[in-house]
Amino acid sequence: MGIVTPFPANGHQPGQIGFDRIELTRILDLYGRMVAAGHWRDYAIDLGRDAAVFAAFRRAAERPEYRIEKHPALRQRQGMWALVGEGGQVIKRGHELGPVLAPIERRLMKLVEE
Repeated sequence: MGIVTPFPANGHQPGQIGFDRIELTRILDLYGRMVAAGHWRDYAIDLGRDAAVFAAFRRAAERPEYRIEKHPALRQRQGMWALVGEGGQVIKRGHELGPVLAPIERRLMKLVEE
């Protein structure tokens, strides 16, 4: 009853890609602002072996409006960050998270009259 048997993993543990605290804070901050503006209502996070994906939904039953993907294997080539649109097209790719999120943040800007 007190014996714990580990699940076999063929000799090694599979790696899992994830977001670190600073990255997740930046993404969730943007998500909160988009929810407050009425654009998004739900999100999902997928942490896999090759990539970590944050998906933002307008409604829960749809395809995600945007996916923010982190692919560390592409760090030296195209950049590990990608912003993917609803149809699967890559909107922006880069080495830093900030510029990749810029197209979404532009939607939050409003003109203020003097």
